[in-house]
Formats: sequence, structure tokens, C-alpha cells
Amino acid sequence: MEYIILILILFIFINTVLKLSHWKWWQGVISGLVYAGFILLAYPYAITQSKTQLADYLNNTAIMQDMAVLVTFESVIYLTFCFSAMRQLYGTKPKYQMKLLHWYPGLLVFPALFYVLINAVFGLSGVDFSLIAYVLAGGIFLLLPLLSLGIKRLLPEKELRLEVQFLVSLFVAITGLTCTVNGNVIYTAMEEPLNTNALIAALGIFLFFFGTGYVWNRIKWKLKRSNK
Repeated sequence: MEYIILILILFIFINTVLKLSHWKWWQGVISGLVYAGFILLAYPYAITQSKTQLADYLNNTAIMQDMAVLVTFESVIYLTFCFSAMRQLYGTKPKYQMKLLHWYPGLLVFPALFYVLINAVFGLSGVDFSLIAYVLAGGIFLLLPLLSLGIKRLLPEKELRLEVQFLVSLFVAITGLTCTVNGNVIYTAMEEPLNTNALIAALGIFLFFFGTGYVWNRIKWKLKRSNK
């Protein structure tokens, strides 16, 4: 269960970075300030939590069902944004309501940041709580905007970034529903040691196909530009 929550949080951050890559750099800086400010405001409450309370939250059916609603809601918004932005690339003027989706910053990142903050407090026992909060806030403030700029450099074609965000949003929706419907994973896996080879193989397959698609997309765009 904990591993699935961590995977879900990781892809929430990836989705947030992809969304920031569609904004201007100064808008990403403002978003980083908002996220950093949230951490500083939330840390007095985070330090009052315990591992037992966190486990109770994750096993609370009502809380996890509310989280499933939020995960589904935001995933639908992101998926709709991807369709609308893709239509706009091909010359279809979006409606005013669809333009608002471009400015939607995302809400799931806030509980994800809170979860990271609580685990940082647990993992760095003996370190001053305010120091942990300020270091984490500073890291988030710098890291998220820089990663969004890095994504924009790595994937300069907006079409490709929208395709990646569509897939990530779909994965977030499926993973969120899988691990939050009843507070438990629907299909319980057999207990066995961590299969490192299988994980490496799966990661290698993903990187191979992602790299192949990326290279093919760059070649396709170069051919299109040379034909103009």
C-alpha cells in the first residue's frame, strides 16, 4: 500500500511539472512560491502528526474515498485540458471555459507535499522541525520551476508534452482509484521478496519505448520543417 501511495505521489509531481511547462517561467516561479508557502504554513500541523495517525488516515475508508474523488476530478480536468490544447494546436479555437483549464494549477500537489513533509519529519528525527520545513520549501521553490524548464527544453514540442501529460494523468487516475477506493489495494499481491530484476526490466522497457518515441518525434518534426 505504501509503495503504491509513493508511486502515486511521484506521478502527481510529474503531472504538476508537465503542467508548469505550459506556463511562462515567471508563472512557474509564482507557483513555486505558493507551494513553498504552503509547506511553511503546514509544518506546525505536520509536526503534531505521528506514524500511527498517518497509518490511520491511509486505512480510513471515508478519507480515502474523498481522496479518490479528488484524484478522479483532477485527472479528468487534466485529460480535458490535453484534448482542448491539442485541438487548439490544430486550429480549433477553444471556448472560454476551456481556456480556464490552462490556468488550473492543480490541487493534488498540496496533499502530496504534505505527505512528503510528514515523512521528512519522521525520517530526520533530531533535526529542527523549522529547518526541515525551510529546506524542503526552498527545494520545492527551486526544483519544480527548474524541472518544468528542463521538460520544456527536453520536449520543446507542445504536442509531445501534451501526449505525455495525457498518459501520466490517465495513470494517476487508475492508480488513485486502485489504492483509495477502500483504503486497500483491490488485488492483493502475494508476499514475496522485491524482484529487482523485474523492476529494472520494466523500467528499461519503458525507457526504450519512451526514447524511441522521442527520437521518432524529433525526426518527424525535422522532416516537417525541412519540407516547409
